[in-house]
Amino acid sequence: MRLRATAAVSFGALALAGLSVPAAQATEITPFDAGSGNTKITKVVVDGDNKVAMTTNAAKTVSVSVTATDNSGIAGAEEFTLVGPDYGFEITGKPVCKVVNATTSTCTASVKVDPRTDFYSNKNAGTWYVDAWIDAKDGDFVWKEKAGAFHFQRASKLTTNAAPEPVKKGKTLTVTGSLTRANWESLKYGGYGSQSVKLQFKKKGSTTWSTLKTVKTSSSGGLKTTVKASADGYFRYTFAGNSTTAAVTSAADFVDVK
Repeated sequence: MRLRATAAVSFGALALAGLSVPAAQATEITPFDAGSGNTKITKVVVDGDNKVAMTTNAAKTVSVSVTATDNSGIAGAEEFTLVGPDYGFEITGKPVCKVVNATTSTCTASVKVDPRTDFYSNKNAGTWYVDAWIDAKDGDFVWKEKAGAFHFQRASKLTTNAAPEPVKKGKTLTVTGSLTRANWESLKYGGYGSQSVKLQFKKKGSTTWSTLKTVKTSSSGGLKTTVKASADGYFRYTFAGNSTTAAVTSAADFVDVK
């Protein structure tokens, strides 16, 4: 993990002094916006859906797109800065700007992150922000802290097993499972307790899943509940996710009802 730099002189003070500082060098801790003219940032998208799920054993390339507008057109952008909780900090490569129209461009850059080398704390999971500096063709610019937000999440896994199989119609089925998530400190997966998980069923030949009930995981991430066997079909657990942990749906388990 690249720790966020701090300095005695803030970006705000430098801006008041008439000095220009690239986004990657900005050190203001509280949100700070600056600019000249009518340059505006209109949209920020991280990895397509503003969610980045990180496992324990693989690098991931995170893409960042910033759309901006100015009446003269957009000239370019400085490296984007990604800032998260517990001193989470990443800097992208140099953005490439693609013209949308005469006044608007979308500037895209990426950064490779790896839990094995970046030394993430589990506390880094949560809401991260994108700081961006955009330059216009007429010399105008905009610098915006927290120009956009995204969830940097611990990847998750989920299992489902319905038993006994086969089962007589009307008899009781026990559906077990386990919800685990990436631990960036141990580089292993561990149980995720006290989470609400939906048990769903899809009748054989159907394309529609229906929710039977909501089950809460044990302290170790375990799941266990019972249902009455009514027809041949598939069972699965599904977890909606949250700001720190990615959504996940288990593989379906088919049950033959006699």
